Amino acid sequence: MVQIKICGLTRVDEAVACADAGADALGLNFWPRSKRCVRDDVAAEIVTAVGERVRLVAVVVDASAARIAEIRGLGVRWVQLHGDEPPELVSRYLPEAFKAVHFGGPHEPLDYPGEELLVDARVGDLPGGTGVTCDWTAAAGLARQTRLWLAGGLTAENVADAMDAVDPFGVDVASGVEGSPGRKDLEKVRRFIANARSAG
Repeated sequence: MVQIKICGLTRVDEAVACADAGADALGLNFWPRSKRCVRDDVAAEIVTAVGERVRLVAVVVDASAARIAEIRGLGVRWVQLHGDEPPELVSRYLPEAFKAVHFGGPHEPLDYPGEELLVDARVGDLPGGTGVTCDWTAAAGLARQTRLWLAGGLTAENVADAMDAVDPFGVDVASGVEGSPGRKDLEKVRRFIANARSAG
């Protein structure tokens, strides 16, 4: 069954609602430049509120080892390395870590260690969360070789087509289920999850 990750949570009540709606994973963005950056105290409250029901994933961009240790100290164990981190750095945080990649980056996607990989669209200097889809044909090739999370421009309206085209391990959505950056539209969340489950 496809895994579903709702990313960019900034509120405890919305995180709980996404878990209640059937999400398998929730992404908490710790990149300071993101419109979806979550405060540490809120992240800790989300950890307490959702417990073990979902996988909580910290999205970081070229964060220091000390910062990642702080985040894991909040109880967010999984780390999604979404910057220009080299393959050898990813190894440091395994097994509860995976790399986010963009096609045309400095390393080949499969150069990165770990059982999972996320592919996203890059627009300018923004590493993700742009609402732009990535190359689904290229992503399908990756999905045949690793547990691939597909991100980038997914919505309730296109997630079934994306899954048919790519056959990913999981789908990851942020802007596609928002009312505004960092605020989830729970009706969009429920429709996204329902459509992904039906396609899967």
